[in-house]
Amino acid sequence: MYFRSFFDDQLAHMSYLIGCQRTGQALVIDPARNIEPYLETAKKEGFQITAATETHIHADYLSGARELAHHFGAKLYVSDEGDKDWKYAYVEHYDHELLTEGSTFSIGNIHFEVLHTPGHTPESISFLLTDKGGGANEPMGIFTGDFLFVGDVGRPDLLEKAAGVTGTSESGAKQMFASLRKLEKLSEFLQVWPAHGAGSACGKSLGAVPMSTLGYEKKFNWAFQIKEEEQFVEELLAGQPEPPKYFAMMKKLNKEGPALLRKEKTAKISLSEAGNAVVVDTRPADEFAAGHEAGTINIPYNGSFTNWAGWLLSYERDIVLIANPEQLADIEKSLQSIGLDQVTGYVDPKELGGSMERYEEIHADKAKRLMEDDQYYAIDVRNQSEWDSGHIPGAHHIMLGILPDRLESIPKDKNIIVHCQSGARSAIGASLLQSKGFKNVLNLEGGFDAWEKEGLPVKKD
Repeated sequence: MYFRSFFDDQLAHMSYLIGCQRTGQALVIDPARNIEPYLETAKKEGFQITAATETHIHADYLSGARELAHHFGAKLYVSDEGDKDWKYAYVEHYDHELLTEGSTFSIGNIHFEVLHTPGHTPESISFLLTDKGGGANEPMGIFTGDFLFVGDVGRPDLLEKAAGVTGTSESGAKQMFASLRKLEKLSEFLQVWPAHGAGSACGKSLGAVPMSTLGYEKKFNWAFQIKEEEQFVEELLAGQPEPPKYFAMMKKLNKEGPALLRKEKTAKISLSEAGNAVVVDTRPADEFAAGHEAGTINIPYNGSFTNWAGWLLSYERDIVLIANPEQLADIEKSLQSIGLDQVTGYVDPKELGGSMERYEEIHADKAKRLMEDDQYYAIDVRNQSEWDSGHIPGAHHIMLGILPDRLESIPKDKNIIVHCQSGARSAIGASLLQSKGFKNVLNLEGGFDAWEKEGLPVKKD
């Protein structure tokens, strides 16, 4: 058996290529929309990708299953669990098989058995893998998707918070409790292969280790330690992070079938040709702060780029990028991974000029002095849990992802001081505020960390 995992650090997403070396067939599990890494690996190792499968309808990225089916004839193995709202609407156009509890299928001499493991979503399934070609007669591991992670379990509140399905958080948590009981019957030596690692918003405390064993998780994963359902539900629902806005769109597109990727090369343009598109400057925050075009927003191309693009960019509006030409292809792939396909052009940062805006970065001690003046208004753009653990007295909490929806509550006649935990998110917030007409914006350098380091007052509600 051939086993290869793939990790997208922008989305903290794990996917897998499993190949039968005797038959040359291969399967991709939970494929990303960019299927090039799977094709390159399959070609190098002498496999033909004949199938693709998913553990559930994903909310945090666009699936590559349709790309594999459409362009390469891969057979799709997808869940048929859950009610009518959780059925794949596009698979009837491709060779496919619907899976439920107890379903089995094989890729060459590699055998897969399906477990229905709802909780994160109603249709969620897991796959037990048995390498029959290697002489095994019982499973060696389980692909758990967003059900079981290293050190955590999938959050059950996304349907309610991101997709607007009222009242599903508690029922999902109860399903998660029942799904965990299924695993208690399985061998402890089973390897656990999840769909996400640390950094994903699909759980609250995912481990950074890419895989584990069931025995280890039973012993150290908090979710296995709580044996009483009511206590488990309370603990699971407490402290879940805010789900990015784009999650609802991902559920919709993955259910209906993501659009097939276009092949056209993005044209180089001037800013005057941007029209009504939102202009996203992908340069580092310090470069943007030192000088940028009015009306542009800064989402630096780093490990959190995709997350904040999903929070802050509209699927209904064209996008023009200010981007280093050498990074352009990677930036576009990151946007395409969450369905932001509408990039209509790019501008080379070397060609920026003319009248440039700036914003100032200030130290914590100066921020404290300024906040004593009624003409300054402080905004904390951190998550709710960060705010709850301690915040600057007098600051107003508006999480970065919902900042565009709260602009009317911010006084335009005052100077704005923006801060987060370290200064990175608030830099994005400062750019967003400037693009919306708040010209007197200051960013707290080092954020709340720097404030605490200076021994300045902290408030807890």
